[in-house]
Amino acid sequence: MPVPIPNFEPPFNIVRCSYARLLGSDLSASRALYEDILGLNVTDDDGSALYLRGMEERQHHSLVIEKSNTPGLCRRLAFKLASEDDLDKAYDFFTARQLEAEWAEMPYQGRTLLASDPWGSKLEFYFKMDQAAPLMQKYGMYKGAHPLRLDHFNCFASDVQGSIDFYNEIGFRMTEYTETDGDDAKIWAAWMHRKGGVHDMAFTNGIGPRMHHTAYFAPSAMNIIHLCDVMSTTGYLASMERGPGRHGISNAFFLYIRDPDGHRIELYASDYLTVDPDLEPIRWSLTDTQRQTLWGTPAPQSWFEEGSAFEGTETTEPVLKAQPIIAH
Repeated sequence: MPVPIPNFEPPFNIVRCSYARLLGSDLSASRALYEDILGLNVTDDDGSALYLRGMEERQHHSLVIEKSNTPGLCRRLAFKLASEDDLDKAYDFFTARQLEAEWAEMPYQGRTLLASDPWGSKLEFYFKMDQAAPLMQKYGMYKGAHPLRLDHFNCFASDVQGSIDFYNEIGFRMTEYTETDGDDAKIWAAWMHRKGGVHDMAFTNGIGPRMHHTAYFAPSAMNIIHLCDVMSTTGYLASMERGPGRHGISNAFFLYIRDPDGHRIELYASDYLTVDPDLEPIRWSLTDTQRQTLWGTPAPQSWFEEGSAFEGTETTEPVLKAQPIIAH
């Protein structure tokens, strides 16, 4: 299937992925994991929502856990835009395609656009957010994996090719992709970016739309290994779903964990720069065993089947019927 030509003049300017808004059942349990074990910083906890950020992030939050009677769902994935004008352009883009587009007032940030992509993935767009005091050199506050910043989202998509085409239209550029073999090859997964890393948004073939994981960038592989030691000795061993290991795709060192409500979080280190406009996407065969795991234990079945559904969105079976390698 076609790899899209990069769109360098999108209808509005997305800077990067910015935060996830997830639903949880017990904010105390969520705080214990995200703050005390993983090492994120709490900027607010008002009893109804928990706001967290990485150690180098100046924005108020990059993760929100909202208390809900329907935990385990993803409420929204948010993206920062380059200007207030881009917010209006985004509104025009989504309304012209008869997709969800409505204004909302959200805590700690300015004017916010709530939108949906054609498959019902729930999105937010904003320009201004309250700033918080710098923490990057407060080394005495570092805990867990020393997570620095939100890096990316990965979502299950029922139509990966359609998702690629739509997000390419709004300016995301492909860096790597997984494809079936043969004359009728089809893209099974894709990694797309705005900020110059390997990805801000990735799409994996599966029942969708669902959020597969949210990822935080750690300073090094050793920080992630240290987190494994911490989790294994503080009652969180069962929360470690996959890893540590290294991906073939993105070259990243990784660990995947599940939070108390089942949301999947990745700790992620050592990918590469992708800012050159003529960078050719890297192709991986779906049958290449080093695609998902350059080294380490292969992904378990849960990694291919379980994810956080978007609130208020029905899921559908994938268009592409292709089976990856699954650990047994």
